[in-house]
Formats: sequence, C-alpha cells, structure tokens
Amino acid sequence: MEATLLGTGAPAGLPRPDCPCAVCAAALGPDARAATALLVNGALLLDLTPGAAFAAARAGHSLGGVRQVLLSHPHDGPAVEVPAGLPQPVRVPDGRELTLLTGHRVRAMAMDAGGTGYAVTGPGGQRLLYLPPGGAPAGLEEGSTEMYDMVLADVVGRPDALAKLRAVGAVGPTTDVVAVHIDHDVPPGPELRRRLAAAGARAVPDGTTLMVGAYEDVPDVPRRTLVLGGARSGKSVEAERRLESFPDVLYVATGGSRAGDTEWAARVALHRERRPGSWRTAETCDLVPLLAQDGPPMLIDCLSLWLTDAMDSVGAWDDAEWASGGERALRERVRELTEAVRDTRRTVVAVSNEVGSGIVPATASGRRYRDELGRLNAAFAAECEQVLLVVAGQAMVLRG
Repeated sequence: MEATLLGTGAPAGLPRPDCPCAVCAAALGPDARAATALLVNGALLLDLTPGAAFAAARAGHSLGGVRQVLLSHPHDGPAVEVPAGLPQPVRVPDGRELTLLTGHRVRAMAMDAGGTGYAVTGPGGQRLLYLPPGGAPAGLEEGSTEMYDMVLADVVGRPDALAKLRAVGAVGPTTDVVAVHIDHDVPPGPELRRRLAAAGARAVPDGTTLMVGAYEDVPDVPRRTLVLGGARSGKSVEAERRLESFPDVLYVATGGSRAGDTEWAARVALHRERRPGSWRTAETCDLVPLLAQDGPPMLIDCLSLWLTDAMDSVGAWDDAEWASGGERALRERVRELTEAVRDTRRTVVAVSNEVGSGIVPATASGRRYRDELGRLNAAFAAECEQVLLVVAGQAMVLRG
C-alpha cells in the first residue's frame, strides 16, 4: 500500500500566516509544511486541503483516480474548493466501516477530542492508522486491535496518543510512526528530529511517498539516558517529555515527601500535575532493585537527591567518618548503582544537576558534595547511550 503525504503541517500550515514567532520565521524551504493530507494508492484522500491537486502533481501523482475523500477534523476558515472530478468530502460516523471498490477497507475510529481517526487496510492486508490533529483514540482495550504497519499522528501535540496505542499493542517495535500535523511548537530541523526520535517517530517532507508495510529504519529509542542541567533549566521537563509517548512509566522520586516543608510540597505537586495520569510513582532512593527488575520505562528524578541520601548514610559530612570509611562506602554505593544501570533491561531516563560550572561552595561539605556529584554524573553517563545537557530549556546532545 502506497501512502503519499501531500502535506505534513498543522491545519494552518507551517509557517502560520502572519505569525511572528521564531519557529515560523525559521520554517523555510524544506521545513515549510502545508496542512496535512494523505493520498492512499491514488484512490483514497484523507483530508482535503487548499492546493491538494497541485501538491499531488508536485509529488508525481494525480487526484483523478480518487474514489473517496474523508475528513478527519473540522476545517476552520474559508471553505476549501473541491477540485473538479473529486467526490464530495465526508466524515464517517465513529465505528462505521467502508469498503472501496479498490479493495481498501476504512474504519472510523472515535477520538477523545473533536475529529475522527481512520484505520485503513489495503488490498494486501497492510494496515495504516491516520489520526486527526490534537486527537488520541478513545475506548481502546488491550487486545482489541492488531498492530499497525504505519501510524500517522500528531506526535508532538499528543504524545499520549502513542502511549495509548502502545499500551494495547497497536504500535510495536516495527511500526513506522510518522509525525504529521506539525505546528510551531518545536523548532524545525535537528530539534524536531531529536524530539521525534525520543518517541520512536520520524518526520518526512511534504510530497514524500511511503510504502506501508515495507521495512523502515525506525528510530531506536535510547535505553539509558542521562539528562543534566542547572536549577530551573528545564531538565525535568525534558526527561518527562522523552517518556510521555510510552505507557505505564514508573516515576522514581528520590526526594521523599519532606513533611512540613510547604515549598517542597508545592514543587512535588507541580511535578505530579505535569505527569500523565497513567504513570506510577515510587518515592525511594533504593534504585538498584528497581533497575534489576523487568518492567516499564523508569524515570529517576533525581540523582542529586539520591547522592544526598547516600552521603547522609555514610557520614560524609563528618571529616573523621569520611576519612575512616565513609568515602570508601560511598564509592561502593556509586559502583553498585552504575553496575545496575549497565545491566538493566529497562528503559531508563535519569535527571541530575550539573553543578561543576557554578560558584565554588564556601564550605568544605559543599565542595565535597559538588565533587562527588561530578564523579557520580560522569560514572552514570558512561553507562548511557545518550547524555543531554539542558541550558535555558534547550537540550544539547553530548552523546548519542
């Protein structure tokens, strides 16, 4: 089954008309995107957008063979003119299935927001799922659907849609996930590719023709990632973003609840509100057993607080205890942790503070903590496929 993306952008396109933002200013040439529309085997058109006939011609196709035009979402703005010879566009009621004379079967899928998703099965049995902008499937149950060969979805705007599909087995390791409805939320080019790769997805230019069911080099999601950054740099947001397209994430909070500390409670509440409701939380610094277990992806936030707990337990703040065995005990704790990271089968994203570029602490204990955190970060990073440094909300890839 052949699928040609006549456009890959948001309904208003990219750049948006009259938008002065930095992303729209940079969306030029190959990074400019028309509103998303998909032509399947020249016979089925999903979403009719302005200039569809010209877009098809530029891609080397004609709309003359289109037998069905289906809309996935309400179209704002002026009415789109239907090119001569095309059937009138319609939206299929949720749950209804159409069978085209060309041998394609199309089932309308209910969404949790306005719009309709379409599951298309080709004459050869290849399966494609097309989701509307801002929408995720509603009412999915495990085992209720087979795995799709290709999924086209709003990966940037609704990463949780991928998480839902993965949870029920509709998206697997070989599913080609292609981002569409791309808007001005993420700078184009390397940053967009990096964000999508973390979700196991990719983007293609307008006019690209894809073969559904053919092997593609699906982005390999790093199994171990360390996210470094200073205070309020956006490191936790970056770490959470990397796993929000996966179901059943275990969020390991190493800071505890700190009863009576209202400022800390407010920080914890902010983190909880930001996380998907399907994630589980464990408040512990006992990371080695969790890393040894099989299970869903794990997010550790953060190693800095884990180190504080470890240094407390070995008496690192007392010079005599530190010299008489505390330092050796801490080295052993760090070794156990890094060996567990090396051996783990889980997907792990860990957050830590980068303090080596800041002001030299005024106290001996502060300098000791800074030095040990630097050593821990280096040892942990050595076991990770990908290491990021977040500065002012911008992630720079140090490895991977």
